[in-house]
Amino acid sequence: MASSSSPDAMGKDPPGGGLSIAVEHNPPESRLLQLGVKSWPKWGCPPGRFPVKFDARETCYLLKGKVRAHIKGSSECVEFGAGDLVVFPKGLSCTWDVVAAIDKYYNFDSS
Repeated sequence: MASSSSPDAMGKDPPGGGLSIAVEHNPPESRLLQLGVKSWPKWGCPPGRFPVKFDARETCYLLKGKVRAHIKGSSECVEFGAGDLVVFPKGLSCTWDVVAAIDKYYNFDSS
């Protein structure tokens, strides 16, 4: 599973150059304040399954819900949910299996 609780690993590609999803479980409030999470736009969706392609690096913080993301071209499945800070690298394609309706703050990297 491509998850990490280390902030230093956020957004870095794994060895071998593949794209991976970084998950920081229950980051401290100070980290969320540092990132300005509560000033980001919000988005939500009901349970379901749909493809997602990230044309820009996205960082999001889930307020509620649970997702299983199946990375395209890989057998890898990454799970994340309420209380997780998640980074999706630019160029990643995956299928989201939304197990429980989600509500999240999100931010796209403009570079």
